[in-house]
Amino acid sequence: MKKFLILNVLLAVVLDVFAQSKMTVTAYIQKYEQLAREEMQKNKIPASITMAQGILESSSGNSELARNANNHFGIKCKTEWKGEKYFYDDDEKNECFRKYPNAVESYRDHSVFLTTREYYRSLFQLDIMDYKAWAYGLKKAGYATEPLYAEMLIKIIEDNKLYKLDSGGAIIPGEVIVANTVETPHGIVRKPDSLKKVEKINEIKDNTTDFPDINIFQKNSKVLENNGVKYVIAGGNDTYNSIAEQFGLAVFDLWRYNDIKNNKSLSAGEKVYIEPKKKTSTMEFHTVTAGETMRSISQLYAVQLKELYKKNRMRQGSEPRKGQQIWLKKYMPVY
Repeated sequence: MKKFLILNVLLAVVLDVFAQSKMTVTAYIQKYEQLAREEMQKNKIPASITMAQGILESSSGNSELARNANNHFGIKCKTEWKGEKYFYDDDEKNECFRKYPNAVESYRDHSVFLTTREYYRSLFQLDIMDYKAWAYGLKKAGYATEPLYAEMLIKIIEDNKLYKLDSGGAIIPGEVIVANTVETPHGIVRKPDSLKKVEKINEIKDNTTDFPDINIFQKNSKVLENNGVKYVIAGGNDTYNSIAEQFGLAVFDLWRYNDIKNNKSLSAGEKVYIEPKKKTSTMEFHTVTAGETMRSISQLYAVQLKELYKKNRMRQGSEPRKGQQIWLKKYMPVY
């Protein structure tokens, strides 16, 4: 009995120490604000943006990736990474994330990540003092598919007066408005290589106000379903960019949902899927008519193009012949 009580006391002490060791937003800012300013001087990225992204994506240094891999921005390994690796369940099981020897290297790699990728080039044409333009620019460039990503960054910047960092100022702890409870719900931030669409808008809460609910189905667009997949019908003036912006999506994700590799013009009446197509259909077969392609069949049944190729044992990029039977639900048998 005495041994049991001692174990309980020890457990309580350990839990209390752990709770006290959790880094607050204020402590995180004090620890890394100079690093964010240095990266701004070297790489022309607003310190307020870097700081807000660090707070959001690492839960103020408390996330598993930040604690165990010094990864404050959730950057995955990718093919070019030659450093240490940390495996962690994110969109898929056991995904590979970059592991750094310290937070300094994580901040530096974040700068490299933004300055060396083509789709972020437009950011560096923005006013370095305009943190709002940068926040929306990151969202538009596809940094994250979370619909409220820009609003989250702006709220963190304004609640904590991080904009002072951009003009060389320091953050005085007593001036910080937000209570130290800004956290990132698991899985809220998605990079362009994410395989899942964020189905639900999560909220970050503090002691003042919550982020507003935003209805992503805007501009009176009629959202339809095909094979359980949501889509809209393109109007005469619609583009993939305009539809992505309308629904709070990264344009790269919209291309992926519709099986195109880069931007292309849209014709009025064309289906545009706003979430990933399925791997299979409730229909068994489709008989090809003149002019049909594998992509057009993919769009017709809301089945992923790569899955159609697999099911029909066809080489990627090849096209079907008129009268051919395309399997939609099961794999074509081998006789």
